[in-house]
Amino acid sequence: MIAGRRLIAAAGLVAVAAALAACGSGSTSGADSGRLDVVTTTTQLADFTRNVGGNRVAVRQLLKPNVDPHDYEPTPGDVAAVSSADVLVEHGIGLDTWLEPVVDNAGGDALPVVATTGVPLLGGDSSEPDGDPHVWLDPRNAVTMVRNIEKGLAAADPDGAAAYRANADRYVARIEAFDRELAARIDAVPAAKRKIVTDHDAFGYFAKRYGITVVGTVIPSLSTAAEPSAGDVTRLVSTIRREGVRVVFSESSVDPRLQRAIAKESGATLGAPLYGDSLGPADQPAGTYLGMMRANMDAIVAGINS
Repeated sequence: MIAGRRLIAAAGLVAVAAALAACGSGSTSGADSGRLDVVTTTTQLADFTRNVGGNRVAVRQLLKPNVDPHDYEPTPGDVAAVSSADVLVEHGIGLDTWLEPVVDNAGGDALPVVATTGVPLLGGDSSEPDGDPHVWLDPRNAVTMVRNIEKGLAAADPDGAAAYRANADRYVARIEAFDRELAARIDAVPAAKRKIVTDHDAFGYFAKRYGITVVGTVIPSLSTAAEPSAGDVTRLVSTIRREGVRVVFSESSVDPRLQRAIAKESGATLGAPLYGDSLGPADQPAGTYLGMMRANMDAIVAGINS
C-alpha cells in the first residue's frame, strides 16, 4: 500500500517537473530579496539553518510541524521549491530518502548539504538500516549538524562566510549551555526512576546523553511506519509492570489512543506528548529546536516524578 502511494506520488512529481521545464518555476523567494534560497527537508534543519543563515538566507522547509518524516509523501510544491533553490539541506541516514525523486524531477543546481555528515550513529534496524536517524536528540550531534550547515552556506555564498561563522558560533554556544542545563535537571532525578516507555524507538540518543532508560516502545521500531502486534503490546504491558515504569509517552505527531490504553492497562500514566520526529508549530514553545528539547525534558521529568 505504501509503495503504491509513493508510485502515484512520483508520477505526479514527473508531471510537475514537465510543467516546470515548460514555464519555469514561479518561486523565487531568495532571489527576489537578494538572499540565498535554501530548502531544508525537516523542521529541525530549518531551525538550524535560520539560526546560522540569519538575514542572508530565505529558508523553505518541506516538512511541516508535527509531520512524520518516516513516511512522508512529497508534493508538487516540493519539486517547485527544490527546482529554484541555491542550497538543499537534507538530513541523511535514510530519514529523507523520499527526497530522491524530488531532486531527480526538479532539476536545478542546488548545492546539496547532508547535515548529519560525521555524526556518530547508534545502530539501525530493518526499517532504518543506515543507523538510527534521530541524532538531533543529542545536542552534541546538533552542534555537528549546525557546523555542517555553516560550511554549506559558506560554500554557496563565500561573501557571507564570516557572518555564517559568527551566527553559528553564537548558536552553538546556546546549544552547549542548554545541554548543560538539561543534564543538570535530569541529574537531580535518582537514576532508578529514570525509566520511560516511548511511542517508537526515537529517543535512543536522548536517553544515552542524559542517563535515561527506555524500557520499551509501543512501536518496536525506529520508524513509525511499523505497527505493533497484539503480542508486542502484551509483552510491553508486562515489562512496564515488572520494571515499575511510571509513565508512557506518546509523540506530538501520532494519535495517542494506543499509548493511553497501554498506560491504563499497565498501571502507568500517559505523559505529556514528546517531540521526536518534528518540531511543534512555530507559534508554540516547541516550535524551535531548543524549545522542543526543553519541552521533552519538562515532560520526562514531570512524568517520572509523578
